[in-house]
Amino acid sequence: QVQLVESGGGLVQAGGSLRLSCAASGRTFNRYHMGWFRQAPGKEREFVAAISWSGGSPYYADSVKGRFTISRDNAKNTVYLQMNSLKPEDTAVYYCAARGGPYSDYGMAVRYDYWGQGTQVTVSS
Repeated sequence: QVQLVESGGGLVQAGGSLRLSCAASGRTFNRYHMGWFRQAPGKEREFVAAISWSGGSPYYADSVKGRFTISRDNAKNTVYLQMNSLKPEDTAVYYCAARGGPYSDYGMAVRYDYWGQGTQVTVSS
């Protein structure tokens, strides 16, 4: 079992940056692939970024490519999402998620086994 706790959300002006963190409990963090998803009011949860258990093969949604960077520190049981050049349309609750098994279908929320409670990111124009 893995418990996930996100932090680092907040209010930022357009063009600004935020760094989200997701701390995981348990000794087997380095066995899980990790993902970030987001959900805006009235919209479905959408994929943002994913990273494999080893820290390689990051993938990004087209909407954040070139602006967001996912990384992880297995020694600290933490995954990060560095968000630069933020836009108002990035406003959402951001969730981190963990999954075992093969590193495939990384963009599908149903493939993830564990979820955090979410952290609010609000980008003002």
